[in-house]
Amino acid sequence: MERSPRLLVGTNTLDDAAVWRLGRDLALVSTVDFFTPVVDDPAAFGRIAAANAMSDVYAMGGRPILALNLLCYSDEVIPPRIAREILKGGEAKVREAGAFLGGGHSIQDKELKYGLCVTGIVRPDEVVRNSGARPGDILILTKPLGIGLMTTGMKFGLLKPAAIRKVTRVMEELNARASEAMMSVGANACTDITGFGLLGHALELARASKVSIRFDFPSLPIMDEAYQMLETEAIPGGLWANKAHVKASVTARNLSDREVNLLCDPQTSGGLLISVAAAKADRLMSKLSRLGLAAARPVGKVLAKGRGHIIVRR
Repeated sequence: MERSPRLLVGTNTLDDAAVWRLGRDLALVSTVDFFTPVVDDPAAFGRIAAANAMSDVYAMGGRPILALNLLCYSDEVIPPRIAREILKGGEAKVREAGAFLGGGHSIQDKELKYGLCVTGIVRPDEVVRNSGARPGDILILTKPLGIGLMTTGMKFGLLKPAAIRKVTRVMEELNARASEAMMSVGANACTDITGFGLLGHALELARASKVSIRFDFPSLPIMDEAYQMLETEAIPGGLWANKAHVKASVTARNLSDREVNLLCDPQTSGGLLISVAAAKADRLMSKLSRLGLAAARPVGKVLAKGRGHIIVRR
């Protein structure tokens, strides 16, 4: 792929978004994401898909300013009113982010999909990459895990209404406040936790930063209902693919196979995994707490330089 000195972040480290320098003090953050429904409520699906798409901008330390709709649907399968509700939900979440929805594109497709192409802005010297983690850093996760298991359970009618509301709130939550706190203290690295699960995205960060990572399993925020779904057959197929992908690079100490599965669960609109200097970790946690991010907590540590390996211990 052709390179340019203006392309500050491209594909070489599998980072969350591309970053293009416009000038000395301004760069664009560009990303796109869309997927099939994860909840039955069309407006909620729109809000979740929009929050998920904008998350990549927040992970880079940027602020979304403009979004374009991406909608795949067929009015033979999905009534137009449902499509309108999805779009309204997405627009509401874009407005909540302080960004503007400038239109978009739709195509005929019998499998419904929705998401956004998002443009954000960031100062070139403040871009947070997935390649900056340093030995001794503390790892902080800002949302609970278990989303994929719970949304799969929802499709099988196994999740109670209170649990459906709970996981929907988690997915709809913007990572804006987490990003704001991260930028205020100065993080070394960040990635958002989405389809590849905690271990998959952490492995990308470890490899890009050329470090190893340790997670302390008891510290990880995991929704109780995710454990319950593991006892059923309602397990997302992506979990097994994620597990196979990270298997050679993960050492699990005193963990059951079921517990490892939880960490491979594909997330939709998950939280940020922030790598921050140990001297700043308490200050970051204090800011996250004041901003109302009750699930945020330290979950591990960056170890010595290496090719990228993950240890999970009890």
